[in-house]
Amino acid sequence: MAKVKVQQGWLSGALLETVTGEGTYNSFKGIPYAQPPLGKLRFKAPLPPLPWEGTRSALEHGPKCIQQSVFTGAIEHGSEDCLYLNVYSPDIKPIRQLPVMVFIHGGGYKSGSGDDDNYGPDFLMPHGVVLVTFNYRLDALGFLCLDTEDVPGNAGMKDQVAALKWVKDNIAAFGGDPDNVTVFGESAGGASTCLHMISPLSKGLFSKAISMSGVPMNDWSIAFKPQKRAFMLGRELGLDTNDPNELLEYLQSLPVEKLVGTNPVILSFEEYNNNPFKFFHFTPVVEKNFGKEHFLTEDPLEALKSKRVHDVDALIGHTSEESALGIAFFEQGILKQFGRYPELLVPRKILTTSTPEKILEISDRIHEYFFKRQPIDEKLMKEFAYYVSQACFVYDVHRFIDRLPKVGTGRRYLYKFSCVSGRNVYSMAGLKYGIRAAAHLDDLMYLLHAKAHNLKLEKNTKEYELVNLVCTVFTNFAKFGNPTPDPSLGTIWPEYTTSTKAYVDIEDTLVQKTEPEAESLAFWKTIFEYAGLEF
Repeated sequence: MAKVKVQQGWLSGALLETVTGEGTYNSFKGIPYAQPPLGKLRFKAPLPPLPWEGTRSALEHGPKCIQQSVFTGAIEHGSEDCLYLNVYSPDIKPIRQLPVMVFIHGGGYKSGSGDDDNYGPDFLMPHGVVLVTFNYRLDALGFLCLDTEDVPGNAGMKDQVAALKWVKDNIAAFGGDPDNVTVFGESAGGASTCLHMISPLSKGLFSKAISMSGVPMNDWSIAFKPQKRAFMLGRELGLDTNDPNELLEYLQSLPVEKLVGTNPVILSFEEYNNNPFKFFHFTPVVEKNFGKEHFLTEDPLEALKSKRVHDVDALIGHTSEESALGIAFFEQGILKQFGRYPELLVPRKILTTSTPEKILEISDRIHEYFFKRQPIDEKLMKEFAYYVSQACFVYDVHRFIDRLPKVGTGRRYLYKFSCVSGRNVYSMAGLKYGIRAAAHLDDLMYLLHAKAHNLKLEKNTKEYELVNLVCTVFTNFAKFGNPTPDPSLGTIWPEYTTSTKAYVDIEDTLVQKTEPEAESLAFWKTIFEYAGLEF
């Protein structure tokens, strides 16, 4: 049994063996990093954690945040008291402090947790890093915005900051180096990671960032009229008011179950747009500036333009066919909706700023480019998957890295993840349509051990080699700010610049390439220009 002392008190954890049998690690689960956000604290920024008496057992995960599953639509009964983190360390008394990797889970800011059913530490532990995973408030509980001083929005993002602060203050007790912290996240966790690169609250809490398959400009990450949405939520739940204080009191008085999985749409087309690739109701917002501490008070694009970003190294990328994750959703009806309502093809950021005439014209152009004017149905599943990957993930990833200014010594690296093996559980449904690629989430199957999928990892297999390659790339970056500090992986990864556009494709080996997605990006640029928006 392992024991450590953090600022709040003593913890006792467990010494566990990795699933591959490559050594042991210390596991500390369910550590509170903030006060339970209950009662009058609901929807508000988190408060620092309280101390405890005696030794607290850290053998079990804390409760998950109550949520509606993005995959099944089922309400998962977690708790409102869910601000807990987990620390895994290969050595709590190392000769030299170990690099720290803090993982932010995805799930559309609406579902997910840091638990080891999906995000276990086993593959990373032999690489000599400390891993931290955590929960943050989701859905309306984490992202309600009333535009008031009390509830300006982004409570879930402030939870993430509180977790990073806790790491800064306590990680040395687990053998981690508080001055060498890498934040990494996937999907909404990737977009969150990018926001931490901009937020004044996150400054100084990390020195490296890895954004996987998500940036703040992705359609699904963008908030539209968040205060109006909050009032619509009140109406949906039984209170029609224009007074934010009355609304707050009312929403704080409701049983927590009522606040999960709601549908406060404010424009009719949002009903059809309501799928995991295009739209979530409650996401990070640009807060009204009340002169107090705030997470974000300017549009991320403005922050990038004005070079208001932290001096950190960044590794940014996406998988080879993100949307292969969604084949079942496409079959169940999304495909039909896109065939029926032409405006769905148009990015949300254009839909909310253009005239109906322009929207239909843009829709025709997109239809022509991706589907050659053929009707959108299952015969075009492969083309549709490509369209969704590009429209809902890829072009925005490039818009972000192309704008990410160099401040200080921060290095920039771009990757595409193309590994295909038996570990690609999320793209399996695409095989029958000839889609053999890495889907959204498939990359995490090579980095973090997902107990829920019950996949064996045996030595001397291709899968084992790929896991080792991917973990080496990511932990190299965490250790050195460079995915290939020497040629041992067969290449020296070039830094990304807007002139060279050099990147590395993570396949069975690392393959250097340039001009990623050039044709598709050129197309989207013409669409944005036609809509009068900056690409």
